[in-house]
Amino acid sequence: MPNEGSYEAALRRSNQIQDDIAAGNASKYTMLTGDRPTGRLHLGHYFGTLVERVRLQDLGIKTNIIIADYQVITDRDTTEHIQDNVYNMVMDYLACGIDPAKTMIFTHSAVPAENQLMLPFLSLVSEAELQRNPTVKAEMEASGHSLTGLLLTYPVHQACDILFCKGNIVPVGRDQLPHIEVTAKIARRFNERYGKVFPDVAGLLTSTPLIPGLDGRKMSKSYGNAISISMTEQETAKLIKKSRTDSERFITFDPDNRPGVSALLTTAGICLDRDPIELAAEIGNGGAGQLKKMVTEAVNGYFAPIRERRHELEGDLDYIKDVLHDGNRRANEIAEKTLAEVREAMGMVY
Repeated sequence: MPNEGSYEAALRRSNQIQDDIAAGNASKYTMLTGDRPTGRLHLGHYFGTLVERVRLQDLGIKTNIIIADYQVITDRDTTEHIQDNVYNMVMDYLACGIDPAKTMIFTHSAVPAENQLMLPFLSLVSEAELQRNPTVKAEMEASGHSLTGLLLTYPVHQACDILFCKGNIVPVGRDQLPHIEVTAKIARRFNERYGKVFPDVAGLLTSTPLIPGLDGRKMSKSYGNAISISMTEQETAKLIKKSRTDSERFITFDPDNRPGVSALLTTAGICLDRDPIELAAEIGNGGAGQLKKMVTEAVNGYFAPIRERRHELEGDLDYIKDVLHDGNRRANEIAEKTLAEVREAMGMVY
């Protein structure tokens, strides 16, 4: 976690950028964001990042989404199912409103020039700076793996993702700010050492409320508490029905003492754009049955048009592949151009 001072500075900068975008200056900004294709995207991804990506895309910001397939192996021993996960991720993006005519969607492994930036970038950070990164520490503890070289250099790889396309804004939550600080440091040090090539980078702090999993913990498919965007209405209803609440019939919103009940109320509140406390008051003595019915209807009602679009996309895998091929082609053109600038700045053109 960054110290309070750096967070306050990051928040001020983020607010200035949001104001500048609102003032009609969206074209000044290039955004990079992405996901690891480790499984299906769920409601936490949707409300946490996808909604914001679509908003920024539609405001006219140059938007880029990386499917970080190489980063899957930072903490996993297999790439089984990765191709299926990648194709399904593209389907989710398009169903949720990402427009491939406005947003470049591409994969790590298909853009060699982007990955080649790792070599000069690694010379700009110390081992101690990498070891201190809180996300690296957290990922290492969560996975139970020994610290691989790829996990240690994870923040530098993210710097390559952001800087190869001259990204200057990255939508992040507060806990991801250290990664943006590493990227900004690398860009600044490269420019100081070799001449100006890269832009100043800032985090665009998202204010979206965290949507918990159905049991009150962080939403994660590994916990079995996540509603995937790709689920059918029946699968959604079944998952919500078997979610654990508690023995108290009267429904109240109390995240600390009633995590399961409160998680369901939060989910319904976000989908209905209503206060979960009000929803709890409406249900009152209706108990868990009425609560689960409300949540099921709220989720299925909200996602019905998205799931309908997704179902259509599932039947056109050739189109999904075309979107990815086109995004990879465009990303390669940009990466080659940036790498040529880096070589020029470093005096490595022979």
